[in-house]
Amino acid sequence: MPNKEQAKSALDTLIGKSRVHLYKPIQIAEILHHARLNPKSLNLANLEDYRNKSKKWRDEVCRVLLGRTSSSSARYQDDLFNDNAIPPRILIELGKENVRTNGAVEAYIYSHFTKRYSQLANALNYALESSRESFDVKVFIDGFRQEKGLRRSIDKIYEIVVYALFTTIVAALELKVEISISANKKKILTEFSDFAKMVMCLDIENTTRTQDARVYRVGVTNAADRGLDMYSNWGPAIQIKHLSLSEEMAEGIVGSVSSDKIVIVCKDAEEKIILSLLSQMGWRNRIQSVVTESDLQSWYVKALRGTYAMDLGDELLSCLCGEIANEFPSVDDIPEILKIRQYEKISDGFWM
Repeated sequence: MPNKEQAKSALDTLIGKSRVHLYKPIQIAEILHHARLNPKSLNLANLEDYRNKSKKWRDEVCRVLLGRTSSSSARYQDDLFNDNAIPPRILIELGKENVRTNGAVEAYIYSHFTKRYSQLANALNYALESSRESFDVKVFIDGFRQEKGLRRSIDKIYEIVVYALFTTIVAALELKVEISISANKKKILTEFSDFAKMVMCLDIENTTRTQDARVYRVGVTNAADRGLDMYSNWGPAIQIKHLSLSEEMAEGIVGSVSSDKIVIVCKDAEEKIILSLLSQMGWRNRIQSVVTESDLQSWYVKALRGTYAMDLGDELLSCLCGEIANEFPSVDDIPEILKIRQYEKISDGFWM
């Protein structure tokens, strides 16, 4: 059996690998909390006692702390209990320490949560408090690169930065998308009139429809996801890659997205590597374009301080801040759910 030093090391590794929402560490904290309060009904040696129940316990807390719950796959969530994470033998030792200290391990995990959100607030406040004259998108992104606790969340920051820019410019251009049914296909349209009306909002009297062009974020996904990040209603899928690319990840970019036109957003240094890898794999023709971080910086400067800044600047910052608020709820004080447990009164030298 591991000792408390080894158990703490495993927990620290999990916390270090977690993105800012800390779903998996919070799940561990809630298992320990329930085991401490209900020792007769929860056996930490028996994984099935808490494998599924702990997801509900975690979600109850996360709804209060974050305003959302994990949307990762069941398999990804269950990885929490793998041998290289927090298996039952580690949980048993953490449970012993948690009981011995009357909740210090729980307090330790939640102290990391509040610290991480304090760092996050500092990074996000730069955007929230900036004007179109002062905001620098490079400074904003670098704030996440330079803060160790926030690096795991830079993928979401990239998504927000790209989404806000694309959405603002598309709206300013008043871009429209038109769909229509060929005149010589009216017999098929008559046969499938209900399909056309329900799926395409077209019918025999209205064979053409025009709508506003839009960009959509797919939503919150787990860190291991290689799928679609954003998509447009006029064609291209949008993949955002902030990490160095391996051949396996390059395959994931194209292999997991069915669109025949893909826009990739990446760091400048990754552009040639991405194109080279995808060319080797025979997929270059599916890449519509590669947008680099320099492109984003240039477009942000034009939107915020260029010729049409009066039309675009405030809308861009408003969209950016709105997405930030949706993705990262603010934690200005110790949440009530943690105050009730009085973690601040727990003190133990080892679990500082």
